[in-house]
Amino acid sequence: MNIIFYDFRDSEKEYFVNHPNNDFNIKFVKTPLNDDTEISEHDAQETCIISIFTTSKITSTVLNKFKNLRMIATRSTGYDHINIDECAKRNIRVVNVEHYGKNSVTEYTIGMIIALIRKVVPAINDVRKENINTQNYIGGDLNKLTLGVIGTGAIGCSVCKVAKSLGMNIIANDIQKNLELNNIVNYVDFETLLKEADIITLHIPYTKEAFHLISEYELSLMKPGSYIINTARGELIDTAALYNAIESGKIAGCALDVLECENVIINNDEQLISTISKADKFCIQRTIITQKLAEFDNVIITPHIAYNTIDAVNTILEITFQNIRNYLKGDNSTNRIV
Repeated sequence: MNIIFYDFRDSEKEYFVNHPNNDFNIKFVKTPLNDDTEISEHDAQETCIISIFTTSKITSTVLNKFKNLRMIATRSTGYDHINIDECAKRNIRVVNVEHYGKNSVTEYTIGMIIALIRKVVPAINDVRKENINTQNYIGGDLNKLTLGVIGTGAIGCSVCKVAKSLGMNIIANDIQKNLELNNIVNYVDFETLLKEADIITLHIPYTKEAFHLISEYELSLMKPGSYIINTARGELIDTAALYNAIESGKIAGCALDVLECENVIINNDEQLISTISKADKFCIQRTIITQKLAEFDNVIITPHIAYNTIDAVNTILEITFQNIRNYLKGDNSTNRIV
């Protein structure tokens, strides 16, 4: 069985050393898979399964390159980078990985809350510049603050539990209440959460309906001096509106592990010119705005690493191979998207 692993990262190598998959013929490709990716005639004809990460973009053009593709296994929970309708038309199975980042993303989120509230980044920067004024780093106690959690699935639920253990007041918004959070969370409507939370953290999947869920109007409803954290998808927040809110001081700070047009913004130098030249006007604008946003001391931007612990990476790969084996055995229920 021929499989190609695109978006292959150094952090994944250890798994394959310790877990040889001799029943598969696996090819590893470090670059993402997209419309411009060149596919050899052999790979086009012989590849039955591909595995990708969110940096790949699976379009009808990509699908046309593979003549016998039967399955796409994305090593992520989100799957908005895959044209699901086109896969369904071609009877290509699509599977994802759920819940792999519950612990790692929860820990990152709590870490960012502490870093923002205690003004860790500006303190570090001032020490490096030898320009220290401790009055500039006065923070607050977490048990005096209200955390607003948007999305209470596996990760959001875990964030609520840890935040509660730190004494925070928790309010949440979701289509469906999570019964695990009885006596921990007070569910409120979306606008009430925006108005009452001192810190807002996003833990929902991205859909077209959720594009710019947080934009100028929503930011205007937030408490003056509040904070926002995004580990879900960059497109949930209007970066331009967030920049204006940070610049004006309405929002006291933010931590973003995901960005709009992430595949353009988070890039190696040798790939930057090629990527920018193919980007649309919107993404070029977002790249410029994000660069300006990153200049603020009260803004933390990281390159999609909230999930990225060796334990989470190994779990992703374990579940990915379990998905593949289940499919080959005829069990099509596990983690199935299409």
